[in-house]
Amino acid sequence: MEHFDCVVVGGGMVGAASALTLAQLGLQVALVEKFTPKDFSTEQALDLRVSAISLASQNLLSQVGAWQQVQQWRTCPYKRLGVWEHESAYTEFNADDIEQSHLGHIVENRLIQLALWQQITGMSNIRTFCPETLIALEQDNNKATLTLSNNTLTAKLVIGADGAQSKVREMSAIGMTGWDYQQSAMLINVETSMSQQDITWQQFSPTGPVAFLPLPGKSPLGGYASLVLYHQRDEITRLASLSNSQLQQEILKSFPKQLGDIKVLGKGDFPLTRRHANTYQNKQVLLLGDAAHTINPMAGQGVNLGFKDVLALQHVIAAAIGNGEVWHDESVLARYEQMRRKENLLMMSTMDALYASFSHPSPLIKVARNIALLAVNKVPFLNSTIKNKALAYACGL
Repeated sequence: MEHFDCVVVGGGMVGAASALTLAQLGLQVALVEKFTPKDFSTEQALDLRVSAISLASQNLLSQVGAWQQVQQWRTCPYKRLGVWEHESAYTEFNADDIEQSHLGHIVENRLIQLALWQQITGMSNIRTFCPETLIALEQDNNKATLTLSNNTLTAKLVIGADGAQSKVREMSAIGMTGWDYQQSAMLINVETSMSQQDITWQQFSPTGPVAFLPLPGKSPLGGYASLVLYHQRDEITRLASLSNSQLQQEILKSFPKQLGDIKVLGKGDFPLTRRHANTYQNKQVLLLGDAAHTINPMAGQGVNLGFKDVLALQHVIAAAIGNGEVWHDESVLARYEQMRRKENLLMMSTMDALYASFSHPSPLIKVARNIALLAVNKVPFLNSTIKNKALAYACGL
């Protein structure tokens, strides 16, 4: 049986980042994960799972030394964000408006994870247990005991960063509230006739939005992009069953002319759900990222919220150590949830409100939401206050 200050269960983007930030405070950390990230080569095809990394998330990744490696591999910065339903109400957010060089980067999830793991291997106070699976979790006498498939560990703090189907959450008897949206999203990687662009855009429709995310590199056709298509689950199932050439024709009918010509390279789909843990804490157990909250992916804020969780926990524990407190005391750990729960709930509720508004079939509501978009873009006061503040908030500034 081995003892650690902290055991992180889940070695994805959020879990790996939390292991690094806590190790930077001098804690002895164990990281438990089922699968080791695959190595990178430039010949590998672009992965379907990508994230829009905000400026705040970029800063966190830079802090732990991972961002520099991600940039050496491949990433696509974007400077503008376009949103519209009717073309007359097109609204564009620009990094220049908040005095930034860019709004974020589109990056493959696996590259972020791999870059974080490369930093982990250089930390003497992080030990990885991989491949490993959590079998049981018990808490008593201010410590937790984790039974893994091949090892038994004890810890002062356990972090559940093991995703939406979190075993840590389940074994800690932490309940969830939420619902299914009765829709699915399809991810589609394409070659595009456009060269690499500096804009990501989203058009709304009653059946759900369609979105464009630029990807790095030059393709035989011009550039690469990730497309996102939201629709009823039966329709997504039908689209997923089509050949790439058949799907290409469906996309050209569903997406606006801004897309240009495309060639489908790959596709995947997933159901849309909202989940929020009833608490982020049970004694010495804390939940981070998707283990604590899953959000409608419409605005690409999922992993960015997870990285904000990571940074908040680091600040809580650093402050406690600096003040001479017992950093793993339950009352100290409770400050993490106090910092994060309201903001996560606000973002989740905002996305739900936008999603419900743009899917409402009423002609009056459709006119009202397009007038609102037009006003935000055209009225000077709204443009310089609401629009820019919303943009800065989304970027984590």
